Parts: sequence; structure tokens; C-alpha cells
Amino acid sequence: MDLTGKLLIAMPGMGDIRFEHSVVFMCSYGDEGAMGLIVNKPAADLRLGDLLTQLEIAPEQPSHAQMPVYFGGPVETARGFVLHSPDYDANLHSMRVSDAFRMTATLDILEDIASGEGPEKALMMLGYAGWGPGQLEQEIAMNGWLTAEADTSLLFGMPDDEKWGAALKSLGVDPLSLSASAGHA
Repeated sequence: MDLTGKLLIAMPGMGDIRFEHSVVFMCSYGDEGAMGLIVNKPAADLRLGDLLTQLEIAPEQPSHAQMPVYFGGPVETARGFVLHSPDYDANLHSMRVSDAFRMTATLDILEDIASGEGPEKALMMLGYAGWGPGQLEQEIAMNGWLTAEADTSLLFGMPDDEKWGAALKSLGVDPLSLSASAGHA
């Protein structure tokens, strides 16, 4: 099983409020553990312009300053990550996750976004979700997560409050029919 480039969809009753109704895009998955970014939890009072101001980067287009900044996960919450379309590559610094997605965690992408030279589609996150070896597999087995294919229209084109339900519906699952308890035969 390789979850790189896939979505994790939090099940009701997961038990960790930080992940309630979360959709996590998996950037890497392997024997050493897993790393993903929550793509549907924008920070209520933080915009890209706020970060650019702190970094002394002047945005050339006001719309870029209004981009939301997302809670990417509870690990290293001061570290920034940009999940973006493949039309942008930051000179060896962009990680190719799949044909449709790249992830960049260097300052140059913020400078390029501010100047209008960044990727066509992007989500800016602070922090990430991380799992040690075997931890994610155990959470999936305990009914904590469903997995689904990642879709650019869901990640980049859908309102954040609709992403969880849409990800479930992509699997043919009605969010209203989900149970918080796991069953084992």
C-alpha cells in the first residue's frame, strides 16, 4: 500500500479534535512513516499577506495577500509548506508528489507567488501531519481514516467546508450514514 498522493478522510469518532472532519493530502508514505497536509482547515485570522509582511515580502497583487493560510497539521506549526499545481518548480526544491501535485517548503515559492510568478494553483500551510512507522496503518485499521484518490478540483477548486463531504462522496459514501464505532468480524 502506498498512500503518497492520496487523500486521508477523517472518520467520525477519530478521537483527535485536530483532525475532526479533516481531509489530508499525503505528500510521502514509506517504511519510515508518513507526512501529509490538512487541506480543508484554513486559519480563521491568518492570510498569506500576513506571512509575507512578517517575511518582508511585498505582494504585487492584492489577491495574493488574501489567500488563506491553512493549519497543515500539528507538527512543526511554524514551518510553511505550499501544495501546488505542477506548473511551478522551485529549482530542485519542489517535491514531485504525483503528476498533478507538487509540494515546496522553501521561501522562494512565497516570493514567486507574491510577484505573480508562482504556481497557478496553491494552498499555503503552516505545520504538517506526521506518523511514525506503522502508526498510520494502525489508525486506518481502527477505523480512523478512509483513503481516496486526490483530485485537483477538490483540493484547489472547492470551498473548504465542502471538501470533507465531497471526498467521502468520491468513494460513494454518504457523510450522514457514517458511524463513529468500528466493527471487526
